[in-house]
Amino acid sequence: MDAVRPWPQLAPQGWLGLSLLTVCWPLNWTLPGLRTAYLFFPLWLGYILVVDALVKARAGTSLWTRARGGFLLLFLLSVPAWWLFEIINWRTGNWEYLGAGTFTPLEYYALCTLSFSTVMPAVFETAELVRTCHWVQALPAGARIPDTPRVNRGLLLAGLIMLALTLLWPKWFYPLVWISLVFICEPTNRRLGRRHFLEWLQRGDWRPVISLSLGALTCGFFWEMWNYWSWPRWIYHTPGAQFLHIFEMPLLGYGGYLPFALELFALKNLLWCRGPELGF
Repeated sequence: MDAVRPWPQLAPQGWLGLSLLTVCWPLNWTLPGLRTAYLFFPLWLGYILVVDALVKARAGTSLWTRARGGFLLLFLLSVPAWWLFEIINWRTGNWEYLGAGTFTPLEYYALCTLSFSTVMPAVFETAELVRTCHWVQALPAGARIPDTPRVNRGLLLAGLIMLALTLLWPKWFYPLVWISLVFICEPTNRRLGRRHFLEWLQRGDWRPVISLSLGALTCGFFWEMWNYWSWPRWIYHTPGAQFLHIFEMPLLGYGGYLPFALELFALKNLLWCRGPELGF
């Protein structure tokens, strides 16, 4: 990527995002009764637009400016991607939504779907912002992982075993859900001729992995912070890790955000091979 540019004036989408954050953040924490179900989407849309404007200022391009149609379609693609994790959670039971019972089933699934649409855009935008940091750009080549059929067969087998362990014995193996899907999707994407991580890792280029992981960790902090004083809100049930909480999330749980970003990227390539190119 080209050298980082100086910070010019914030793009219009950034000012719109700041306006949404300024209004929705205080309301989400201070209004009585149900509010987060309706404020979650505009709050996170504000975050996404602000980060997109920062990426544009830093790199001269962003998801919104490169492919507006693709940017919008990421919101649609995010929905089935996160519902997949919700379906797995029916088995693992690692989180639940307090206050969900106040909605009818139709209201609940409609509002959840709207909220879930922000996951991929938020993570990918933040990952692009991390990628503009000088220290990320300057990272030297690291360990090389060959992109061979044998390696991909090993990844697929490992992913299937981890997912099976998660579903069979969720009390003990539930953390594996946050890495198993990328191990399954990675060789599948390679077989289908789609983007996959070993394209970079075979050259020792870990910058896309690092950018995605830190992007999701940053989003994780905001998810947990904004959730803490929200209503409805989620809480966690994580056997063996219920200590040293930062907001509702146990400290160890934040480690799950690192591979979660890789799963989102792999799912994006699997579900939408012609999706917008990400600036990693």
